[in-house]
Amino acid sequence: MADDTTEPSYWLNWRFFLCVLWIFIAMILAAILIIKYEIFIKKKVQNINDEDDVEPVRILYEDETWRTCLESFHPAWLLVYRLVAFGVMLALLIANLIVYGANSLFFYTQWTFALVTFYFALASSHSIYGCYKYRNEVGDDNIDNAIIDQEQSNPVNLPNNGLSHGKTAGVWGYFFQIVFQICAGAVGLTDSVFWFIIYPFLTPADYTLHFFDISMHSVNAILLLVDIALNRLRFPFFRLAYFGLWTCIFVIFQWIYHACVSMWWPYPFLDLSSPYAPIWYFGVGLIHLPAYGIFALVIRGKQLLLSRFS
Repeated sequence: MADDTTEPSYWLNWRFFLCVLWIFIAMILAAILIIKYEIFIKKKVQNINDEDDVEPVRILYEDETWRTCLESFHPAWLLVYRLVAFGVMLALLIANLIVYGANSLFFYTQWTFALVTFYFALASSHSIYGCYKYRNEVGDDNIDNAIIDQEQSNPVNLPNNGLSHGKTAGVWGYFFQIVFQICAGAVGLTDSVFWFIIYPFLTPADYTLHFFDISMHSVNAILLLVDIALNRLRFPFFRLAYFGLWTCIFVIFQWIYHACVSMWWPYPFLDLSSPYAPIWYFGVGLIHLPAYGIFALVIRGKQLLLSRFS
């Protein structure tokens, strides 16, 4: 029989305090990264006027939220894709809630899926604005000629090759980029933990995968990777901090809820009654690095590939 999570003895022990220490350390490290790279160099971003200036790691230009990585691709293509992706994600999320009810929202998987759905909604709004702005800049009669001229001078524009030196993004643009990077890490963590830990080791031998098991742990990654292939967003590695905070918020929410209501844990490794709980918490925390890093490598590889053929 499962332990009563509302009992003080469930929480007042060395296992819980050690897990709290892991979460506290993660949040402190995240805060240090955010303060150092997000706040202290904000003035540098605002003062980039000279071509010789070295771009701060957090720099983002406004048009990078809606332009494609190739100038030959009209921003409308990215808009159409983002709208379709948003529709697919929203439909799957609603269907999952109808089938399994509100209890499914206790899972990190649904948190991640909802976040990626929100990302594509936000991305679509940026693309709509970008297409409107692109139309006004180029003009209906000059779109074809403008694309041809751009292809002859610079067929490929990369986020880091200095070709997008226009207006820096505002708060809404940076918020969008942060959501994008949290999504990348959360998707990597969710799908990798499910396919490499939960399904092979923590499910019964006769367990059969269902439609939502597969779709909720694959569609998000596929759609996000296609968006990465098309978009021009940068991926500064220090924003791993926001991804870490996202997971910490989920864990703290689970703790608070279980302290008030005795119920099952959404994942066995979150159960604090196990003597191995601190090891599980620490191990899953370490998985954040490769889960986030794989997307950083994919984006870096895309940039190198495009620069090679530019």
